[in-house]
Amino acid sequence: MTVMGFVNDLLLGFRPCFSRKSTFEWFVVVVAGLLVRTDSLGVSSVIRGLLLSADYMGLIGFFRSSAWTLDVLIEKWCELVRQNAPVVKYGDAVVMVGDGVKEPKEGRRMPGVKRLHQESDNSSKAEYIRGHLFGGVGVLAEKSGKCFCIPLALLLQDGVKTIFGWDESKQRQTSHVTEMVILSHKLAKYFGKVVLLLDRYFLSVPALLELDELGSGNQTMHIVTKAKGNCTAYRQPQATPGKRGRPRKKGETVKLIGLFEDAQVRFDTAQVQLYGQLQDVRYYCVDLLWGKKLYKMLRFVLAEYNQTQTILVSTDLAMDPLDIIRLYGRRFGIEVMFREMKQVVNAFGYRFWSQYMPKLNRFKKKTDPDPVEQVTDPHQRERIGLAVKAIEGFMFCSVVATGLLQMASLKFSGTDELANLRWLRTYRNAVVSEATVADFFKRNFLALLCRCQDLPLAQIISAKQGRSIKNAKPEHAA
Repeated sequence: MTVMGFVNDLLLGFRPCFSRKSTFEWFVVVVAGLLVRTDSLGVSSVIRGLLLSADYMGLIGFFRSSAWTLDVLIEKWCELVRQNAPVVKYGDAVVMVGDGVKEPKEGRRMPGVKRLHQESDNSSKAEYIRGHLFGGVGVLAEKSGKCFCIPLALLLQDGVKTIFGWDESKQRQTSHVTEMVILSHKLAKYFGKVVLLLDRYFLSVPALLELDELGSGNQTMHIVTKAKGNCTAYRQPQATPGKRGRPRKKGETVKLIGLFEDAQVRFDTAQVQLYGQLQDVRYYCVDLLWGKKLYKMLRFVLAEYNQTQTILVSTDLAMDPLDIIRLYGRRFGIEVMFREMKQVVNAFGYRFWSQYMPKLNRFKKKTDPDPVEQVTDPHQRERIGLAVKAIEGFMFCSVVATGLLQMASLKFSGTDELANLRWLRTYRNAVVSEATVADFFKRNFLALLCRCQDLPLAQIISAKQGRSIKNAKPEHAA
């Protein structure tokens, strides 16, 4: 199989997800355009990248089309990833990673834009921005020592609660933390058992309550995360026979950071593969109750390496402490994924808006009511909802494009097609990066289409290139 044949087969797998053939063809064109475009000036870059005829309105109409639903597309994408990617497993559980990503947006009629706080020590990042907050989940895939985090879904998880509240069939009404758990559990159904790696931001009582509710009776997903330095836990309460009153829910309070200096705590030592290097690690494992008024039993692992102290947490009380350390070291894969999506695919280069969206007030106070709540006309609500659908639809196309680059790298690195692609100062691995595969597509995609004219992918794009050029109209705001 060739690289083009692989891309063709994966994209054709989405055909049952679209009720109209023309909409499916636009989906193929958009994903292919994201692979090869050389600029990031909105969706019009797809037309320039594939040398299409200027059917701009048809391209814009695809993102608001009623011929597709995001849930169906995500389900199919998870199925394709499971079948074609060498996913990383811990025992019989697939390793997934979740995190949030904030993207600055200045559109004053763009739904979901709100004031966001950025927790970063990087001086180039502003402390507060206006933009979108996405919750992203990916699955780890590895070959020959090269590990990718293949994105599965990126959804808006803040600033859109009112909009989703207009439609009773859409349930995204909770916080970013709980929405991440809900999304991850939903995706876990397509992979079986899952170990989910999360940042310390997501260790919260609402998240654990949601996890228990979703997994009641059949816990198919466990979380490995990190605790804050001031984390406090509790030992099991001592039984007091004959004492009247309600049994105690918690015992002695434990300041976890203090255990590093406690002479009575015996740390074990081991060598662990972390971030591509073999590290000498001191660690101590203890099961304690955690969470105010929740008091859920969690496994805490105190680890120290290179003068760095960290407290890791797992909801699986049977997980080996060294495995917890190794697994959390792989969480950084999603940060690399976000970087590649931004720099290689430019996944966040969208500009969808609606003229019915109340104009963003940059001086709005936190206590002021949401202007979107004042929208009562059903038609206006529908058009605003379609703008949100367009944003998430564009993000999904970017997810598929990124995943195609990663899976093509894992499958074809070392073959004649992906050998000696471009000069690199340092060759770190036999498996090439997403940027290298993207460079291959940008330089060779149109030539490959000419050679593979029998492929449906080539025929779809050729048909779009052969249309008569129409007068491009301004983008329809609604």
